Amino acid sequence: MSNSHASGHHQPIVFPPHARVDLRKFDPAATNGVEKEAAEAELIGLRVRLNELQNLLYADARYAMLVVLQGIDTAGKDGTINSVFEQVGPIGCSVESFKVPTPEELAHDYLWRYHKKMPERGHITIFNRSYYEAVLVERVKGIVPKETWEQRYEDINQMEAYLQRNGTIVMKFFLAISKDEQRARLQERIDNPKKQWKFRLSDLEERKYWDEYLDAFEDALERCNTKHAPWHVVPADRKWYRDYVVARALVEKLESLNLRYPPAAPEVLGLKVE
Repeated sequence: MSNSHASGHHQPIVFPPHARVDLRKFDPAATNGVEKEAAEAELIGLRVRLNELQNLLYADARYAMLVVLQGIDTAGKDGTINSVFEQVGPIGCSVESFKVPTPEELAHDYLWRYHKKMPERGHITIFNRSYYEAVLVERVKGIVPKETWEQRYEDINQMEAYLQRNGTIVMKFFLAISKDEQRARLQERIDNPKKQWKFRLSDLEERKYWDEYLDAFEDALERCNTKHAPWHVVPADRKWYRDYVVARALVEKLESLNLRYPPAAPEVLGLKVE
């Protein structure tokens, strides 16, 4: 693990709307004074509570929750999903990953393929990468010209505001890792037979764009950090702290919704099954 910074100091996870986040000064190894043993113990309870709240969300059926996970390669999107949602049953909770667009998807507006996968009421849907790729990889790789991606921040903000107005809670997490930590994780993929299938030579090519990706992430974090859909900037060098931060944010948000089980039908009350 990268220990290039002292991990005791406190840095915000959620920044004020449209504040600039300097990722070159952000410490991906920070733990804000949280101890590993305490976080791991609390995480066990948070996972169980997340499952209870997901059942409640499903029964209540007034809200949906969209969880957006973004991060540079190896930031730990898969690992976060596996860990945080470990106790959550598959009814009403799903993961969507987005690959290279199909011809059908390319024939539509760029947000169409994402909108199709949005959660229905009562459901949590996790986007492993998301519509933010339209201002990240498409920008960095020059897939679209600047005048195209420049307008997309506003499209995204309007879509997220629209989702929010219609009962979809948008929870966005940027998993921040250091360049040293990425190197270690890529090396592990090369060396570990159980992870070699995950490695592509293109991962090394992508690593060359580190600074360009940081710039693109900084713009997305600033321009799409709104009151209704704030970004959580998660120090992700330490996996235990990353999972703790994400689980806690989700539980706190779901608890704030005042979810409730629907009342029984009058004819059910007092009924005895023979």
